[in-house]
Amino acid sequence: MSRLPAQERRAQLLDVTKAIVAARGFHAVSIEAVARGAGVSRPIVYGHFKDLRGLLEALVLRESARALEQLTLVLPTALGEPRAQLLSALRAYLAAVEADPDTWRLVLMPPEGAPALLRDLLGRGRGAVVAQLAEAVRPGLGSGGPSPDPELTARTLSAIADESARLLLTDPERYPAERLVAHAGWVLEQLG
Repeated sequence: MSRLPAQERRAQLLDVTKAIVAARGFHAVSIEAVARGAGVSRPIVYGHFKDLRGLLEALVLRESARALEQLTLVLPTALGEPRAQLLSALRAYLAAVEADPDTWRLVLMPPEGAPALLRDLLGRGRGAVVAQLAEAVRPGLGSGGPSPDPELTARTLSAIADESARLLLTDPERYPAERLVAHAGWVLEQLG
């Protein structure tokens, strides 16, 4: 059992927890399972997290922050060339999903037994994403003029993006990113 600095050990324990959740769901997580997966004793896990609830909450906080940070980086703040920028943002979103599918499964398809904190954080995160996107689409998506309801426009676009990400996660062979982006391009053409 190698000695890791506290911050690295904490990250390792959260990574093991995330792997257990991804493979078997939140109900499969126990202090014993995490300790075994990390190759450490239970007291080491307890030294970093007060209890199982604290461990799960730390995981949820870390993964929801990661997802929100990734989304914030790809969301347009203003649309000069609306379709191109929205498709570029979708492409970047799907690339983030492909790069870290376990995080995005937690965010987009929370497994049974997910802590209430996860639902709360996801709701707040989605609200922030919709608000940022609503400001970007306020002027409209093209020749049609300003959006009559930027919030609903943003929610619609967000739903398309999230469903695309879920399809990519559940069946990447049938729904590769290129197919999803191409279809979103067609949808945007119909709207503009």
